[in-house]
Amino acid sequence: MSVLPDLHLHYVQACQNLSQPENPFIARVLQEADKNDEISTKGITLKLAGNNHLVPVPRVTDDDLGVLVSVLGQAAFVTGLDLAYNLLTDAGAKTMATFLQENSTLQYLNLMFNDIGTSGAELIAGALCSNQSLVHLRMTGNKIGNQGGMFFASMLKINSALKKLDLGDCDVGLKCLISTAIALTQNKSLKAINLNRPLLSSQQEETTVHIARMLRSNSSLVELHLGKHGMKNFGVERLCDALYENSSLRYLDLSCNNITCDGVKFLGELLKKNQTLEILDLEANRIEDVGAIYLSEALATRNRSLKALSVVSNNITGKGLVALAQAMHSNMTLSHIYIWGNKLDRSTCEAFSELLAVERLQLGCTDVAPYKVDGQVLLAELSHGLAKHRYWSPRCAAAAPGAANASLQILAVSEYL
Repeated sequence: MSVLPDLHLHYVQACQNLSQPENPFIARVLQEADKNDEISTKGITLKLAGNNHLVPVPRVTDDDLGVLVSVLGQAAFVTGLDLAYNLLTDAGAKTMATFLQENSTLQYLNLMFNDIGTSGAELIAGALCSNQSLVHLRMTGNKIGNQGGMFFASMLKINSALKKLDLGDCDVGLKCLISTAIALTQNKSLKAINLNRPLLSSQQEETTVHIARMLRSNSSLVELHLGKHGMKNFGVERLCDALYENSSLRYLDLSCNNITCDGVKFLGELLKKNQTLEILDLEANRIEDVGAIYLSEALATRNRSLKALSVVSNNITGKGLVALAQAMHSNMTLSHIYIWGNKLDRSTCEAFSELLAVERLQLGCTDVAPYKVDGQVLLAELSHGLAKHRYWSPRCAAAAPGAANASLQILAVSEYL
């Protein structure tokens, strides 16, 4: 049974009972939560992230977490917990694992960029083998290593509640990625997974081959992040071959790889036939003009499902960028396109200025804005992107959340839960 929403009072009492000094940051967040009139009906997320640059806060420690979870034990209205950028170690992970085993209401847990290692990962993954409430877990940036990632791969064979798992920048390796791919051939509940920036020493792209094999049989995965995998054209070809047989994937992130125009040729052919992919992120590859033209041909003639395309920093000149702009005139489905970091010559500036002038493209749906100097149209950068603020949220209104995190607006994974 849930206690009345008086979290701050219970926190003060718990600190006294456990002889633990109060953390003023936690106390303030709980006081604010108590003022929420809908706390007991709609549920809330306690935002305790330690990276508030405008108001320095004492970051949450393992001891602080012990007191906090003792308060939340009977607070069923707390459905989310954001503990990103704090000082939690494996000891804190043990506390959280125990809480997850006993708690049946927490749906969102963000442990991004703490100091949790392999043993902490084992404890949390073990707790999720029995937990049936948690839907979204972010472990991003915790150096759990290859073995820690293996524990989560094993968990995915058992857990049927988790919908979104973020293991990006966790130093996972070859064995973890292969085990995760194998687990996802069996798991039918996970909708989104982030496997960005693994530590891979092999150049053979074994991981991509296994992930492609998984995509042939998996019918539940909606969102897949494979950034910084060292993927080359061979890997892209394997993925494209698999995606001809996949009808569930909506969001494919291949940013920061080694993909050239030859690899994009396979993507172009895929887009002519695939009618489910909605977001394609090719940022920081090297597709150049030839690759951009492959994409524009597919978008102009055959594809009517893709809604967002990022080709940021791909060494594309005016020839390729103008081809993409022209494709948008005939393709009315593509609504978001990101081009900054390429060679924006006069023809590019005029082409995208025209798209914006006729309202074929909205300012919130691209990362450039036109301006004039001595009668010549130029393009300035906007702080927009598919996931500009994937790892942090701005504390000011410099960039609208919908523009800065466009992928969340286009494709909310919750829509497919």
